[in-house]
Amino acid sequence: MAEGRVAGTERAEHPSRLSVTATVAEGVRVLSVAGEIDHHTGDALRRALDVPDGPPRVVADLHRVTFMDSSGINILLAAHRTLTEAGGWLRLAAPTPSVLRTLQIVGIDSVIDCRDTLHQALDG
Repeated sequence: MAEGRVAGTERAEHPSRLSVTATVAEGVRVLSVAGEIDHHTGDALRRALDVPDGPPRVVADLHRVTFMDSSGINILLAAHRTLTEAGGWLRLAAPTPSVLRTLQIVGIDSVIDCRDTLHQALDG
């Protein structure tokens, strides 16, 4: 039993990494996000959403996000507000079922445009 606790503690000290890759397609900045979005990893997403020289239209492709907590929700809401104020928008594409459930529970899917696929998000 003690070994299980130690292994659990070690895992908590080394949270899953988050990767965010940015590209531009049709004048829209596309962020391909993979991993877990939480208070340990959220800065990578925040920085990617906060690029001042990029287009104010952004799609966050979430099909490889395995987990998102309130930190991720706050990052998305702040980016939505900033991009909207700049005359642009934020759309979320292809959230996994667990991430979509989180978005629905807190009502983000009624504030930020969520699409089933990246293609749908790019088409508007």
